[in-house]
Amino acid sequence: MPQLQVTIAADPPDRLDKALARDVPEAAALSRSRLSRLIADGAVTRGGEVITDGKARVAEGEVITITLDAPEAVETVAQDIPLAVIWEDDDLIVIDKPAGMVVHPAPGSPDRTLVNALLHHCGDTLSGIGGERRPGIVHRIDKETSGLLVVAKSDRAHHGLAVQFERHSVHRRYLALCHGVPDAADPRLRGVRGVSFEAGNILKITTQLARHKTDRQRQAVLFQGGRHAVTRARVLDRFGDPAAAALLECWLETGRTHQIRVHLAHAGHGLVGDPVYGGRRKPPAKALGTAAAEAIAGFPRQALHAAELGFDHPVTGERLMFSAPLPSDFEALLGALGWQSRSPDHT
Repeated sequence: MPQLQVTIAADPPDRLDKALARDVPEAAALSRSRLSRLIADGAVTRGGEVITDGKARVAEGEVITITLDAPEAVETVAQDIPLAVIWEDDDLIVIDKPAGMVVHPAPGSPDRTLVNALLHHCGDTLSGIGGERRPGIVHRIDKETSGLLVVAKSDRAHHGLAVQFERHSVHRRYLALCHGVPDAADPRLRGVRGVSFEAGNILKITTQLARHKTDRQRQAVLFQGGRHAVTRARVLDRFGDPAAAALLECWLETGRTHQIRVHLAHAGHGLVGDPVYGGRRKPPAKALGTAAAEAIAGFPRQALHAAELGFDHPVTGERLMFSAPLPSDFEALLGALGWQSRSPDHT
């Protein structure tokens, strides 16, 4: 059976189960409940000794080995849903996901997901992940975020891609429209903890992120505990007089749930249309013009698009780079602001 080794990071929680929930790579897709079951089943060892108590204490630097059992059989059905396929071979497939599509079935979204569509599209070309004929999801983008995703079709690809995501060697660039314009000259930003600027007026946001204590659908910014998260962004264009919105290019040093959305909101520059992190503020018609302000106010989702994706092919080693144009709704929104359409390669 496959094994996963986890090194306990600095300042670990006082319990094994909580430490593993924090430090297991997200690409491993091990929920806290599954980790608890693996501990209870004797699948977790330290120095060769089995640990069956989730409350056991752990220390920074300890290496915990998890023996992964075969995944439970899935009931997900194949559904004939159109897909924008950017690349496909025997080991992986790259998709330009539309906004509104959930990546994986979950409570509230049991079907019509990307996984349902991939099961139909790939059919017998799936050689199997963990003994099942299913696609291997190594990363996700939010339901209302559009853009590029790579999915494994084989065990060897799944492992190779997961390692690259764990090591943060995957190239990911996003286009985002935010309220306001982040600028190093803004004295307000100098007072926001975790926010700094690098050469070239590049915004850098460095915090910890964890699930919100009272709202399980949100992520929260922390400075102790949680998972380390770093986001960078630069302004591609600004809109309004005075400037009231900005088109950003964002890239991730880490890849955490909702990372760009929660980080920009923390900096006071929430994404246009984001209902979770305060992006539905009233745009100033005086600065933007009535038509542009109405376009921003009426945009129904977070204005975020995964425009570029690059990684080493997990089997051939070839460096692959992909780009996806803005979807029509995002491009129309920018058009209302007077932006000239350009490809992601030239933004």
